[in-house]
Amino acid sequence: MAKRKRSTKKVDKSSKYLAYIAWFLAIVALMLIALSIGYYFGIKDARQTLTPKQTKQTKRANREEKLPKIAVTKVETQLKEVLKKGQQTYISAAHEIEDEKLANPPKVKEKKRVIYEHKPMLVIIIDDVQTARQVKAIKSLHLPLTMSFLPPRAARPNSAKLAAHEKFYMVHLPMQAMHFSAAEPDTLKVSDSQEQISQRIAFIKKEFPRVRYINNHTGSKFTANERAVNRLIYALNKNHIHFIDSRTTAKTKVPQVEKAYGLKYVARDVFLDHHMDKAYVLKQIKIAIKVAKAHGHAIAIGHPHKETLEAIRESKKLFKDVDLVQVYKVY
Repeated sequence: MAKRKRSTKKVDKSSKYLAYIAWFLAIVALMLIALSIGYYFGIKDARQTLTPKQTKQTKRANREEKLPKIAVTKVETQLKEVLKKGQQTYISAAHEIEDEKLANPPKVKEKKRVIYEHKPMLVIIIDDVQTARQVKAIKSLHLPLTMSFLPPRAARPNSAKLAAHEKFYMVHLPMQAMHFSAAEPDTLKVSDSQEQISQRIAFIKKEFPRVRYINNHTGSKFTANERAVNRLIYALNKNHIHFIDSRTTAKTKVPQVEKAYGLKYVARDVFLDHHMDKAYVLKQIKIAIKVAKAHGHAIAIGHPHKETLEAIRESKKLFKDVDLVQVYKVY
């Protein structure tokens, strides 16, 4: 009988050990199952969160690839009629300046290259904006170009209304040229009195209430006359408007007058479309970028012509070397 009791005890102990091992294995199995489930759902969630972002990036990249083609179509269709109407009287922007040499910055002695804290900034002002078609063509490029609107007249009564829809705009004010017969109505002349010029600026302020910057349309004769420029700057100051010299003449008196008023002289550096040729405009854009890199910023002026806008569109890769900004970022 005693022997039988000892064997029973041994069996009980073995059973307990086996039970412990079984529980341990069960716990390990449960842990492995839990880890597998967590890994599965983790991967699934990661896919769900990552895929939409990747899709958005892909869609954005596709849009960027397709954008140039869309922009070309818009430029071609929206400006086609404008160009047809203007071919006889406005073939190019050559009438703006009195000498082709003025299209580029004056040559100066090579200076030591300055290192700027910010990326070089380039401003492109598009002058002569006056129709809805031109505004749409410019905006189709999806670039921060500065539109400078001509004042309203019978042929374009809505230029001020178009400007009112823009967050920022300039006014392209007609001024007397040395050699140009097709002058705009109400062009400022060197013979205008202070009262006449002040009244004209007051009218511009009324039509374009948010105007902060004005540049000259033609004006090679007007800006070369110190007395006329003095009257203009006086009137602009009274209305808190800055003047940007389009530099249509090498004899401009704007620097001297603005210095006398304690103002900073700001002028156009590069004229993009003295010749209405896309290859020429592309060359001028490269010059403007070079000036921006050398001096930290540059101002270029172009017009809403098909060739000009297409050249700007094709220069998007070149603009990666600069910050393309509105004029108020520089001045």
